[in-house]
Amino acid sequence: MDGVTPIIEITDLAKQYPLPDNKNETFWAVDGVSLSINRGEIFGILGPNGAGKTTTLEMLEGLNDIDRGEARIAGIDVRDDPFKVKQVIGVQLQANEYFDNLSLRELLVLFGRLYDRDVSPMDLLESVQLTDKANAKPESLSGGQKQRFSIACAMVNEPKVLFLDEPTTGLDPQAKRNLWDLVRELNDSGMTIVLTTHNMEEAESLCGRIAIMDHGKVVAEGTPQDLIMQHAPEPPAAPLHGNLEDVFLALTGHALRD
Repeated sequence: MDGVTPIIEITDLAKQYPLPDNKNETFWAVDGVSLSINRGEIFGILGPNGAGKTTTLEMLEGLNDIDRGEARIAGIDVRDDPFKVKQVIGVQLQANEYFDNLSLRELLVLFGRLYDRDVSPMDLLESVQLTDKANAKPESLSGGQKQRFSIACAMVNEPKVLFLDEPTTGLDPQAKRNLWDLVRELNDSGMTIVLTTHNMEEAESLCGRIAIMDHGKVVAEGTPQDLIMQHAPEPPAAPLHGNLEDVFLALTGHALRD
C-alpha cells in the first residue's frame, strides 16, 4: 500500500523450548515468523492454542528472549534495547493483579511513576469510561470493567503500539462490544493495535489485516475479506461465501475453543 509506514518489522522470529515430557529435546514454539505491521492499523494474530501467537507477542514486548531472528518496533531493536521498547508500547494482558488496597485512581498514578510520568488518572479513566469508578478497588469491578481498566494501565506511557492478548475472553456480549468500541476509538486517535484472539467475529470486525498462525508459523496473512475469498469462498450451506471462522478451520484444522 502506497504511503504506509511499518511500525513493527519482524524477520524470521523464533523461540525454542524444551519438550514438556522430555527436557533433553526441544521444539520451536515460534518458527520463522516474519511480519510487517503498519503504523495506525489494527492487526490481528489468530491461531489455535499452542500456535505460538502469545509467545510471539511476548518476544515483541521484551518479556521473552528472542532465540532467532529480529524484531524492531518504531525503529528500536527489541533484542538490543528491550527497555527502550517498553517506553513506546503498552501491554494489556489476559489477567492482571493489582495492589488490593489502592483505588483505580491511585494505581494509575503509581504506574505513571514507574514510567517517570505525571499522569492524569481521571483523563485515563475517562478514556475507558470508568470515571465513576475512580475511588473503587479493582476487585469490585466487573469483568468488562477490569479489562477496560487494564487498557488504561497500558496507556500510562502514551504508547505508540498497544498489545492486547485475547482482550474479550470471558466477557458477556455487551461488555465485549463496549471493549470493541474502545479499541476503535484508540485506533482512531492514531494508536497502532496488535491483538490476539480466538473470536473470529472480533477479528473480522476490528482488524484491517490478520495473520493466522499454526505450529509456530504464519500460514496465511491478509485482510479478512481476502482470506475469506481465498480460503472459504463456498462453504456448505452458505449462500455466497464463508466467513473468517471457515478460513481458520480450513488452514489449521482446529475447532475453536474459547
